[in-house]
Amino acid sequence: MTSESRPLTLAPGWGAALLTSTAAAKLGAGALLLGIWETGVRAWAPAYVARPTGVIAVLPSVLGSGAFLSAAAATLGSVIEGLGIALLLGIAMGIAMGRSFVVDRLLRYYVFGLFAMPMVAILPLITLWFGYTDGARLATTVFAAFFSIVLNAADGARAVPLEYLEVGRCFRARRLRVLVDIVLPASMPYLLAGIRLAAARALIGAVVAEFFISVNGLGFFILFNSRSFRHNQAIVAVLVLAGGGVGFEALVNWVTRRYFPWYRRDEKPR
Repeated sequence: MTSESRPLTLAPGWGAALLTSTAAAKLGAGALLLGIWETGVRAWAPAYVARPTGVIAVLPSVLGSGAFLSAAAATLGSVIEGLGIALLLGIAMGIAMGRSFVVDRLLRYYVFGLFAMPMVAILPLITLWFGYTDGARLATTVFAAFFSIVLNAADGARAVPLEYLEVGRCFRARRLRVLVDIVLPASMPYLLAGIRLAAARALIGAVVAEFFISVNGLGFFILFNSRSFRHNQAIVAVLVLAGGGVGFEALVNWVTRRYFPWYRRDEKPR
């Protein structure tokens, strides 16, 4: 075997060392950015501007306050509820579009148009229909998440291999059984991608609605504290929103590994 064709071998423990060095580099980069933020605010910004030490100082009091807990429960609860509604309706419409040429021709351009529409543009209409209430926030959340799921479900339904469908026909499976037992599982990679995108859009939609209609939630909490020059408290709410997004991504990854092991292509061989 020549030197050009000889496979590359790594010393034992090299992978663990690489992971450790990578984690250390990430932590170091984060610490550097926080240091620049702290130094810049102390040197040039007004005293009320948020900085890392200020956020850490107010973190326990904010997380333990009833107003913050109520706002977090309102926002995250609306996101979960809206995402569930969008998931049920979006999967049904997406699979119908993906498996029916007529339905696809009727709905495709409307779905694409509404998917591209900014949420800020639709909010005045939503407030006319639902008023300045929690219902308007829920409607905005559903609107934000719905079309991402529809488009991905439709693409997944179209991508089902013909061999799978032919096997179902050979066993004389009814149309509903084909959709539930063949099309839906085969579309799962597309659906998972759509759910990830829809969750992020739902969270954004809920916060934007709270900015606009001023209902109780993390968006209004951020807006109120920012206008009251309490930026450190506002940053705590921003961090909680970011943590909610990361937590949902971790949940999707866990569900994928637990219930869809065939979908994970990047797992190390055992």
